[in-house]
Amino acid sequence: MTGRQLLAWMVHLYTALGLVCAAGIVIFIVRGDDVAFRLAFGLMILATVIDATDGALARAAHVKQVLPQFDGSALDNLIDFHTYTSLPLLLLWRAGLPAGPLAWVLLLPLLASAYGFSQVNAKTDDGFFLGFPSYWNIVALYVYVLRMPAWLVVAIVVVLSVLTFVPTHYLYASRGGPFARVINWGAAVWFVLLVLMLTGAAGHEREFALLSLGYPALYLVLSAVVTRRNRRTRPAPGR
Repeated sequence: MTGRQLLAWMVHLYTALGLVCAAGIVIFIVRGDDVAFRLAFGLMILATVIDATDGALARAAHVKQVLPQFDGSALDNLIDFHTYTSLPLLLLWRAGLPAGPLAWVLLLPLLASAYGFSQVNAKTDDGFFLGFPSYWNIVALYVYVLRMPAWLVVAIVVVLSVLTFVPTHYLYASRGGPFARVINWGAAVWFVLLVLMLTGAAGHEREFALLSLGYPALYLVLSAVVTRRNRRTRPAPGR
């Protein structure tokens, strides 16, 4: 094994640490108490950090050229489906959000995400997500911490599930593109706020949660700006 191959395998191992996070998340969900749920969300955040950084490492190590027989994207998608979708939704169900007969609504994002992850153009060549990019870990985090009423949880789940099928562009900041610097620096501040929120720092958990909501809102607004801009610059049919 050459040094380049060893480096490439190390990058894949780094990606696989997201699966270790997933295993820990399952354990904490099974425990089912408030402390365990917060630890599960902490591991979801860690898995997100790994997912946001492994792509740059893979490109720097030229893993596709060095290890053409191993599909790192398949490994990445396998892990992401669990840490972004199935496990956050399982946590919401375990926490009773929403409770009782409304719990079936959590099947909608599960099926919508299966569709989204299976789309060939889910990640566009020019560096965007096409359709809502299954950020159910973020949805679950705010639903749990803010203890949203059942009607609001159902509304959010239904709307975002439908948006998975709508071909609008969402920023993929780790790939560069418009507003990448704003999104990436904003993410650093956002992660700090999330940690403070999950630890209930100084008894101001709700305040940190509401303050941190500014970042997802900014992400959605800038994604809408990009979608509108792309529609304006798209060539007319027949040209």
